[in-house]
Amino acid sequence: MSDYAVFANPEFDPNDYVNAILAGEPYPPQAGKAKPVKSASFESANEDVSVAITKLNFSIDDVDKQLKSVVTAHHEELLVQAASVTDLEGSLSSVRTGLNELDSSLEKLRLKIRVPYQSLQSNVTKLERIQQASDILRRTSRFVILTRRLELQLAEMSKGDNTDSDINKTKAEAKDSSNPPNSTDEILSITENEDEKERIISKAALTVAELTALLDDSTSSLTGDDDVPENRVPLNSIKAVAAHLPFVTSARARITSDMETMVLTGLSDLNHALLASSLQTAHNLRILPVLVQEVVADFVEAVEGRIRYAFDISRISKAVLAKEPSSVSQGLMYKSRVRTEPTNVTAPQYAAALWTSLEKLIEEMTGCCIKVYALESVLKLKRDTVTQVVFLDEAMKMLDNKPSAIFWAALGRSLEQHARDSAKGSSFLQQTLSSGYPKLLRLFHSFFAKIAVQTDTVYTQNQQRYAFSFSKQVFLLIIDMTMGDKPSPETVVVLKALSNFEALYLSRSANRLNETVGQAFAGGTRAPPGMTEGMNIARAVANELDSAKFDPLLVRSVAQHVASSLEMLLSRADGMIVRERTATSLLGPSATPAQVLNGQLATCLYHCSSRLEKLQDEYPEGVMSYIKPSIVNMNRAFERIVDPLLAAVRRELGAILARLHRLDFSDAADPMSAMGGGPSLYMKDVVEKLSFIKNEIFVQFHAPDASRQWIVAIVRYVIKTFVLHASIARPLGESGKLQLTSDMTELEFGLSAFMTDKAQSGKRRADWEGVGDDYRALRAMRQLLFLENSMLASSTHTTNLPPLIVLHHILVRSPIPLPHSLHGWAEAEYVRWVNEHTEEEAWTLVESDLTHWEKVSEAEGKDIDEAGEYVQLARAVLKNASKKLS
Repeated sequence: MSDYAVFANPEFDPNDYVNAILAGEPYPPQAGKAKPVKSASFESANEDVSVAITKLNFSIDDVDKQLKSVVTAHHEELLVQAASVTDLEGSLSSVRTGLNELDSSLEKLRLKIRVPYQSLQSNVTKLERIQQASDILRRTSRFVILTRRLELQLAEMSKGDNTDSDINKTKAEAKDSSNPPNSTDEILSITENEDEKERIISKAALTVAELTALLDDSTSSLTGDDDVPENRVPLNSIKAVAAHLPFVTSARARITSDMETMVLTGLSDLNHALLASSLQTAHNLRILPVLVQEVVADFVEAVEGRIRYAFDISRISKAVLAKEPSSVSQGLMYKSRVRTEPTNVTAPQYAAALWTSLEKLIEEMTGCCIKVYALESVLKLKRDTVTQVVFLDEAMKMLDNKPSAIFWAALGRSLEQHARDSAKGSSFLQQTLSSGYPKLLRLFHSFFAKIAVQTDTVYTQNQQRYAFSFSKQVFLLIIDMTMGDKPSPETVVVLKALSNFEALYLSRSANRLNETVGQAFAGGTRAPPGMTEGMNIARAVANELDSAKFDPLLVRSVAQHVASSLEMLLSRADGMIVRERTATSLLGPSATPAQVLNGQLATCLYHCSSRLEKLQDEYPEGVMSYIKPSIVNMNRAFERIVDPLLAAVRRELGAILARLHRLDFSDAADPMSAMGGGPSLYMKDVVEKLSFIKNEIFVQFHAPDASRQWIVAIVRYVIKTFVLHASIARPLGESGKLQLTSDMTELEFGLSAFMTDKAQSGKRRADWEGVGDDYRALRAMRQLLFLENSMLASSTHTTNLPPLIVLHHILVRSPIPLPHSLHGWAEAEYVRWVNEHTEEEAWTLVESDLTHWEKVSEAEGKDIDEAGEYVQLARAVLKNASKKLS
């Protein structure tokens, strides 16, 4: 089959084949140097046409032979296929008959469906046109009816305007004649006329809104009717309707104007009824959100403009210069450009003009704020009668926030910006407002007080427990968990705007306090601060707190700076305190320089802290919580100065009283010398030391209340120590008892002189009541010395005496050793041990002493009958003491 490959090619073209043979070119054409195909191409250059024809004839004959051989080989199959073709012709004829029948049926159906459909389509088109015409007529009819209704309503409005003008004229005449109408009928008629006019305007607005809806092409979106066709004809294209359009436009403009007038009147008079009626009219006109947005924007713009006007230093300068007298000769004046900063002469006029401008600003801010809240309250209360949608929600479609929130945000932003810019541009304005910040804050207090009735803004002590202070950083939250009230955000906005002036004021307040402290310590150790300086510091603190007392937030900030200044006072005082031995030395004859210095510092701290403690009745706990730690630290510093000195006093007096045991109080001494010889030498030393302490040491501390407490404490210590020493004096004879009695008398006189305050004429006598049981024990000690043994256990004869003293005296009379002798202590050590332990422990020590003595005596075989009486007395005293204790 390769010889016929050229003819079997689907792209074989006889004409091209012949042309190739005639031209002597190969067929099919070879691209490049392709491999030659066997018996597939002829070389025409070597062959002529006859040879090609001979080959073709031969090939044709060869193909015919092949076909005959194939037919001969497959003739049976061919005959079978020929027979099936005959059957197929019969089937095709039946199919053709069915198709003809189907065409006839389709034509019949076309006559039954298409013609009625075309007729129906034409009828539907006619119906749509009729409905469109009907809709146009219906809307036109409604438009005409509403237009006539609007004409009547406008006529009633015009009539109402004439009535209002007559009423206003009557009011003016009555006012001029000083005879206002006071008839109830007249007042009711005026009110009814105003209400009727408001109702007419509201109805007219509703009519205009419906007319506008009719004229709008998108009526379906307003009515919610989804069946309205999209190609609705607008009414303004109808000549009958277009003729009324100028009237509708003018009516809408008039109603809008009257509505705006009502809004302004209602806001200016705070007439909620009139304002509600005007807002209802705006809602009927479908312009409520736009109206509210414009009104709020007008208020914001007015407030911003007034704030800018109030802080304009150039305007203030021109106003002051315009008021200056022009009587000075023009030739003697130096004419320069207009000053914006005052001189020392014109500063008071500038300050007065500034504060006057700020007062007017507060008044106008108050008016605007009240009007904004009045508008918002009416919007909250009013609802749409059909949809029940609140007017405020309707207005919020075009507002970012509530009207009050927008107003306060704009107020705070504008106030902060202009106050900051003005302060940067004018040192006078910055100095005036920072130094007069309390006055500025009082103006805003009056602002909050005026708007508190109409708004929810509260600025009181209880409401500002979660307070914002701006002295160190903006919005430094001072948390006080004792109260649950939260601050009004409006007050926070205003305080944030004034934070710069508050920071400057607090800085100057802190500087004044630090200067006062610095002046107190300016003299150093040569002239240390004393009572005057302490009172000056406390007075400065009280003045600063009093200046800020009116504001619950400002006074807290001032209190923080007060605490810092007091800490500086404590640190400087602590650095000057002398802690060396000379500060507690009591050698005399006069106070040491260290004691004088410490006395001055203690006096300063005492008077400062005592004055500050009195402030607790004037200020709340939240304010005093900042100052109390400093007051406590001052008291501790005062105690750190005084306590070592008082300890040295007690130690010195105790050492002198311990010399009592160096004397011989037995009967071996001359009884006559004991009676007439006067007090012992140690007692004279005690009295002299008390006089030295009072006149040289305590006089350095000008602290009357504290000094009285020290004196009473020292007197009680001296009496208690002396009684203990006297109760264990051994041996004790009759002459010794007389000597002790003489010493007691001398001690009582010395202590009386020690307690007597000669500076106060009304209290020259000693206050023995303050000494209490210790003084009564001293008086009872005299009787105890001369009691019989049998009376020692009687509580009647030993009244006012501690059981331990009675036990000591029993042991002194007996041969039983005293507790300190048993333990090998010195008398002073034993007295110190008793002072440091409880009475029960001292009783236990005595009882153990008795038991030990009995055991030792029995072991040594000594006769204990002689001391038996004293043992029984001691145990009886211990038993009575235990019963009283239980």
